[in-house]
Amino acid sequence: MKKLAAAVRLALIALPAFAAGSAIAQTCSKQSPPHTVALLELYTSEGCDSCPSADRFISGLRQLSRDTKALSGLAPEQVVPLSLHVDYWDYIGWKDVFARREFTERQRWLSALVNSRTVYTPEFFVGGRELRNWRGGLADAVAQINQRPAQANISITLGKQDNGAVPVAVNATARQGGRLFVALYENGISSEVKAGENRGVTLKHDYVVRDWIGPIALSGDAGKPALSRVLQLRPTMPSKNLGVAAFVESEKGEVLQALALPFCPS
Repeated sequence: MKKLAAAVRLALIALPAFAAGSAIAQTCSKQSPPHTVALLELYTSEGCDSCPSADRFISGLRQLSRDTKALSGLAPEQVVPLSLHVDYWDYIGWKDVFARREFTERQRWLSALVNSRTVYTPEFFVGGRELRNWRGGLADAVAQINQRPAQANISITLGKQDNGAVPVAVNATARQGGRLFVALYENGISSEVKAGENRGVTLKHDYVVRDWIGPIALSGDAGKPALSRVLQLRPTMPSKNLGVAAFVESEKGEVLQALALPFCPS
């Protein structure tokens, strides 16, 4: 895995066991439900002038989550959104500091699964499949996925932050194998673009993936965490805006289950 740029680098330190200690005396956890939660992946770029509308759309999911009466089935128990910034627009004048080469590679891999040689931004995938009509079709696509019994189980446990260090443990099992991905995401990001197609625009971002771990092959041992790490956060990343998402997918890109958990209250 390539190292993050210095401005967004996270030190990932191996944690031998999720044992008791001052840093994890207070924990929060979440277990995936019996139904399949939809994974929503937005591939976007600050260098793309057609992307801000998609960024606002995905941010709207965060606003709706505060009012369950307005969700139309898009609560956290139904959909896990992630915004993955790609790097192939950096050449046109603005380098997106949130972009990662591996996000570009994943987008190309997802497209290749359906024999498509074209990638573009903004592009949405729901459950590992492209959704072109994201403005009008997202609720129906999510509802269809939610009707399926989950083919994997995921649990996330987060420890209390201590001097910027946050322990995280993810357990995952799947009926027919699978591989686990874990993402650290950040909400409430504001970015002033000074060049390129969005020059002079202040962009707002939510669910931005700041770190990406995986794939991790599932061993089938339900008693052993598939991932146990300590995230060392930078001061510029307030814990109130952070969360951890995890999903399990098949070798063919079908998302078997997804789950997200915001950081524990301070």
